[in-house]
Amino acid sequence: MTPTLIVTVALAVVYWFPIRRWMGRWGATTADLTRVMLGDGLIAKKAFSFTMAVSVNARPGHIWPWLVQMGYQRGGLYSYDWLDRLFGFLDRPSATRILPEFQQLAVGDEIPMPQGSWPVAAIEPGRALVLDMRNRDGFDWVWQFGIYPVDESQTRLVSRSRVRPLAAWAWPFLLVLEAAGFVMTRRMLLGLKQRAEALAVASGGTSVRAA
Repeated sequence: MTPTLIVTVALAVVYWFPIRRWMGRWGATTADLTRVMLGDGLIAKKAFSFTMAVSVNARPGHIWPWLVQMGYQRGGLYSYDWLDRLFGFLDRPSATRILPEFQQLAVGDEIPMPQGSWPVAAIEPGRALVLDMRNRDGFDWVWQFGIYPVDESQTRLVSRSRVRPLAAWAWPFLLVLEAAGFVMTRRMLLGLKQRAEALAVASGGTSVRAA
C-alpha cells in the first residue's frame, strides 16, 4: 500500500468509528438512545440512525411554540442562519419571537422548504413532531423531535433522523450529507434551547399553551 492510500484508509477508519459514532449520538444519554419515539416505525429497516439531544432549562410549553413554527418563510431553522440563507434554505433570519400565525400544525400539513416541503406524519402537541420525507431524491428520511420533561424546570429535547439510501449512488452522498446535517442540527438544538430558556425567563416560568 502506498503512503497516500494508508493515510486515506486510516482517516476513513477514524471517521467511520469514533467521529461518526460521536456525531450520531451527540448529547444523547442512554435513555435518549433507547427510548421509542413516535415515528420510529416509519422506516422498519433503517440503514442509519442519528439521535442528538440537549437539556433545556425550561418546560415543554416553552420549547413547542418555537418547534412548531419552524420552516421557510415561517420561524426559520434556528441554526446557522448565514449558511441556511447562503444555500437558499431561508430568506430571512430565524425568528426570535413566537409567531401566532404559525402555531397550528396537524397531520397532513407540510412545513415549506425551498427544496421540497416536510410533510407532518405524526404530531402530539407539546410532545412530539414527526416529519416524513420517504422516497425522495434517492433516500428515505424520517426526522422527528421528542420533548421529554425531566422535572418542573428541565426538559430533554431529542432529535432523531433515520435515513435509508434507496440507490447505490446515494450511499457515498449520504456521508457528505450526514456531516453537514450534524453541524446544522446541533446548532438548531442549541438555538431552540436558547430561545426556550429566554421565553421561560420572560414568561416567569409560565408555559405557553401548546397549539
